[in-house]
Amino acid sequence: KPMETRKLILVDMMDRPVGTGEKGEVHAKGLLHRAFSLFLQDQEGRVLLQQRAMGKYHSSGLWTNSCCSHPAPGDSWERCITLRTQEELGVTVHGLREVGQFVYHRDFGDGVQEFELDHIWVGQIAGAPKPDPEEAMALCWLTPEQAAEDLRLHPARYTAWYPTALSLALPVLMQGAAQLGEEVDMSRDVRFG
Repeated sequence: KPMETRKLILVDMMDRPVGTGEKGEVHAKGLLHRAFSLFLQDQEGRVLLQQRAMGKYHSSGLWTNSCCSHPAPGDSWERCITLRTQEELGVTVHGLREVGQFVYHRDFGDGVQEFELDHIWVGQIAGAPKPDPEEAMALCWLTPEQAAEDLRLHPARYTAWYPTALSLALPVLMQGAAQLGEEVDMSRDVRFG
């Protein structure tokens, strides 16, 4: 489906589903919806960051976490994260863990608002990403400490949600790749209804 007509899950502040809406309308009206931000690590514990493509509808050219998206009604977390990372980065993920969530709102102007209940996930990948150039214009690998330091030194180069997302993920990222292999129960889903 065209991106603007994809259905998103509308939620209340407790993350309880209250309906669905088309992506374009949800972002135009600033309706609270469910999202995820994923941080991926390699086997050395380095974190993958991406620079958003210039054609993105907001935050173009800014650096952020490995992958972001919105689960669709009926999708499990495993399905939505797996599909999005394959589409955006050309990789398969494993060892997924949810490490927190937060709500943020930002009006980007031009009729685009983000009002998200953002679930923060950490996982691992093996192999080299092959990013979709319409999604990411560049990638980089940083240690968790380097990621935190660069954000401190250069906050303007990062997306609005990234500082809070990184602060929630950082304790787990700093444990390194060896700790990220723990399997979690992916049967818990994000289904609407």
